[in-house]
Amino acid sequence: MKNEDLVLRGKPVRTKIRNDRSWGEKAFLWLMYACIALFSLVCVVPFWIVLADSFASEASYLKHGYQLIPSEWSLDAYTYLLQGDQLLNSYKNSLFVTIVGTVLAVIITAMFAYVLAHPKVKYRNTLAFLTYLAMVLGGGLVGFYIMVSNWLHLKDSLWALILPYLLNPFYAFILVAFYKSLPYEINEAATIDGAGDIRLFYKIILPISTPVIATVSLFYAIQFWNDWYLSLLFIDDYKLHPLQLMIRQLISNLNVSAYVGGGASYQVSAPSSAIQLATVCLTIGPIVFLYPFLQKYFVKGITIGAVKG
Repeated sequence: MKNEDLVLRGKPVRTKIRNDRSWGEKAFLWLMYACIALFSLVCVVPFWIVLADSFASEASYLKHGYQLIPSEWSLDAYTYLLQGDQLLNSYKNSLFVTIVGTVLAVIITAMFAYVLAHPKVKYRNTLAFLTYLAMVLGGGLVGFYIMVSNWLHLKDSLWALILPYLLNPFYAFILVAFYKSLPYEINEAATIDGAGDIRLFYKIILPISTPVIATVSLFYAIQFWNDWYLSLLFIDDYKLHPLQLMIRQLISNLNVSAYVGGGASYQVSAPSSAIQLATVCLTIGPIVFLYPFLQKYFVKGITIGAVKG
């Protein structure tokens, strides 16, 4: 119960605002809380199974399958993974591709979207149509492979994992929707003060675009981190394999020992099932830790991109 002062015809009037809820409203709220808790539990259980069973012994996994609480615990999978250099090399490759790719992609996409949204760009509608056409259609796998491998000579290069994703049309249109919501008077005021287009974009437009830029950055980071298709096409050197391709190789390769050890052979039998789960646990960390820092910007940016267009 709180007392609030209201002003009526210049005179303060004290009144009471009732916050009491009826029994039906309270029951509905508790039902909603229970549904949210149940849904959260359903989402958390798969992650827990992966984490818990990554510490299970191979014999326990083969006998009981996936368990919430493994009957026999073991660190063999993590010990086996960390004894070779492949995991460290793959981590370095994925971090390089994700960080460099996200920074370059966000800058290029933001600048391109600003051109599409600027009302004084003469051919912006034509560029927007071509961008939409590229999003709907595609260049074809054969032409794409020939261009990257033969024309750009990016075979067995980490840049082959970065350059094809530097401009995503869908993310560009999200930024276009935000830029169009900004009042054009900002541009006119900056121009009167002597700011050029480049200074206007980097000093004024980008700082006030933090929510949507953070959202697009998160999308690009997830795209670069989770991608394995481009590395499967263009990377033959296992030392350049990113984490996601390493997981795929561990799942599909029967000789896990030779792959993790970089060609070395070990006398012990590799716990292949637990290694797959342990690798997932080791590779999912950076993206999971990225969400809390971008959550408030992510929600606001999604709302902006969805409502205004």
